[in-house]
Amino acid sequence: MRILVQKFGGTSVSDRAMRIQAIEHIEDALRAGYSVVVVVSAMGRVGEPYATDTLLNLIHQDDQVTTRDRDLLMSCGETISAVIFGAMLRNRGIEAAVLSGGQAGIVTSSDFGNARIAKIDPKRILAELEDGRVVVVTGFQGVTEDGEITTLGRGGSDTTATALGVALDAEVIDIFTDVEGIMTADPRLVNGAARLTHVTYTEICNFAYQGAKVIHPRAVELAMQKNIPIRVRATGSKDEGTLVTSASRPLEERPAQDRILTGVTHSARVTQLKVRSDAGRSGFQKDAFQAMAAEGISLDFFNVTPSEVTFTVPLTHEDRAITRLHELGLTVEAVRNVAKVAAVGAGIHGVPGVMARIVMALTERGIEILQSADSNTTIWCLVHEKDVAEAVRAIHDQFDLHAQGGV
Repeated sequence: MRILVQKFGGTSVSDRAMRIQAIEHIEDALRAGYSVVVVVSAMGRVGEPYATDTLLNLIHQDDQVTTRDRDLLMSCGETISAVIFGAMLRNRGIEAAVLSGGQAGIVTSSDFGNARIAKIDPKRILAELEDGRVVVVTGFQGVTEDGEITTLGRGGSDTTATALGVALDAEVIDIFTDVEGIMTADPRLVNGAARLTHVTYTEICNFAYQGAKVIHPRAVELAMQKNIPIRVRATGSKDEGTLVTSASRPLEERPAQDRILTGVTHSARVTQLKVRSDAGRSGFQKDAFQAMAAEGISLDFFNVTPSEVTFTVPLTHEDRAITRLHELGLTVEAVRNVAKVAAVGAGIHGVPGVMARIVMALTERGIEILQSADSNTTIWCLVHEKDVAEAVRAIHDQFDLHAQGGV
């Protein structure tokens, strides 16, 4: 049995016209000989009646709602979506079985609101596929060993789709969204941003972790376990979008000189903190990091010297971080309204001069680099938020990513 998993996000199922376009992709897959498993998100986005955020807005600040009950409420959006989608499939003559996450065999941890998938028993899904049905599964949810409904946190429907793809040994996983694939940069910032035809798992994870919101990195990491290809596609297009595999493109199609950079992404709403001990206290670095860990504050962009520790925190955690560090008797300098710009590419590793070109591109446009860091596939620069759009364009232009988009 050739199995294809297709995930349709909130915008892809938001109204009847979009759902019909989604079903046409399912019909194409059936004609190609696939057995199809469909994962659906809640319909629409905040403000629309059945979107998850709309359901959450039913809870008032002083309501006594437990995390368990909150997950029950949040699971309703996907349930409504799946039932409506299943009915539309049957109306078009396609036999369908609608399953909740638990009925589909998804067993999770008991961390309400951010559960992790512990295991999947695919027997029910396989039986339905053997009987010739398209299986529609509610995304974003599962059950604990004792039957409690849980939700999987941000990107949960992507995670459901790729986890099912791994459990079912799917041939490919399609992630349908409202864009035509992975772009070399945010097209709202770069007019010449191009669609990438192929990217690696590592590249797309770095894109996602650094601000791109096309697919959740946890989902990509699951697909990597069995090297199952992912296609990021637009619901409103028949184009095959961006293929995500272990290689940037099939060997037989690869150019003589691989690209250095794949694309540029960014994330804002962070604050840079420079932490010192004016008393010259030894071990203050350890105290600072332990305090942030105890507060549950995620840190990024570390730089540790004998006299100073520098890192970034999300804007939402800024006040709490500064207060706790002051309680330790440490001096804190906060640089607010900064953003991370990330140049991502599997071809960076071992290539001299990449950082020099990035620094040249930014300084020629008068952009101050506050901090930088790098890995095998990513170079990060911290800049003032007012400069982020120009910084993305500068790096995009420097590496001529307009021309490389199709690579």
